[in-house]
Amino acid sequence: MAIGQRLREERERLGMTQSVFSGVAGVTKNTQLLYESDQRSPKADYLERLSGIDVDIQYVVTGIRSNTGPHVAAQRVADGAPVAAANGPGPGLAEVKLYDVEGAAGAGRSLEGEHVEGQLYFPEAQLAALGISPGQVAGVKVRGDSMEGTLADGDWVLVDLANRDPRREGVFLLWVSGERRIKRVQRLAGGALYLISDNEHYKPEMITPEQMGEVEILGRCEIRIGRVS
Repeated sequence: MAIGQRLREERERLGMTQSVFSGVAGVTKNTQLLYESDQRSPKADYLERLSGIDVDIQYVVTGIRSNTGPHVAAQRVADGAPVAAANGPGPGLAEVKLYDVEGAAGAGRSLEGEHVEGQLYFPEAQLAALGISPGQVAGVKVRGDSMEGTLADGDWVLVDLANRDPRREGVFLLWVSGERRIKRVQRLAGGALYLISDNEHYKPEMITPEQMGEVEILGRCEIRIGRVS
């Protein structure tokens, strides 16, 4: 297998299109096509950028897998598709702040002013392809086992703070009676909300229209991130 074939294999492993991948690497889509078809050899600065998003550069160049694991294990919550992420900054990467606030009663519903536990970095082009604005995302630590099967205790989840519409069922970060919680949300006829725990040992909760003053959707949980060491 040639370098171009291995490069394409790594891109597909990360679930990225040529447009997104080339954007992260700082080249045009046409250049990416030339690399993958072995009509041109990748340059060092191109490979250096890709090393920041879990591309196995040793494998691309030599055909031998490196012994190092991925930088960050990340998948879309909706379908489990892989998402590229990195522990450190780099060209074309957006910083996402991490907050340990699920289950906590904050002074306000916003995450502003909360203690930042750390940072992760995601390709800006990839976030844009997913419809996520880099300036409107936050990482939240999952607490407890109520969402087991989708989100495990100790996971981090990337929350799109700009997407608060429950008409399309999904997993959301909510403010409920002064506490932040992560639940699957269904909107019911009449304006009520159904809060569902994916762990079947927890019963669903109905939020009636009269109770909506105690509830606010803070954002949609888009990307599950494995435990960050």
